[in-house]
Amino acid sequence: MIDFHEVMQRIKKILSIQTKKEKILDKDIALALQLDPQYYAVIKKRKKIPFESIAYFSHSHKLNMNWILLEQKPQYLT
Repeated sequence: MIDFHEVMQRIKKILSIQTKKEKILDKDIALALQLDPQYYAVIKKRKKIPFESIAYFSHSHKLNMNWILLEQKPQYLT
């Protein structure tokens, strides 16, 4: 089963590298996934993974969606 918190940790890791900030807030994740921060709070509480938003995020950052969701290698697409 795909764990919401593990997926968001991987997204945080990518955002931390790209923005060179150590602390990534939920608001930062919501904006990166092009979600309303209030909606992100709701899906976080329900542990509902926003697959479509993650698909767009992975495409725009040239990331392997399987890495984000399941931590399968490779991380980046070339």
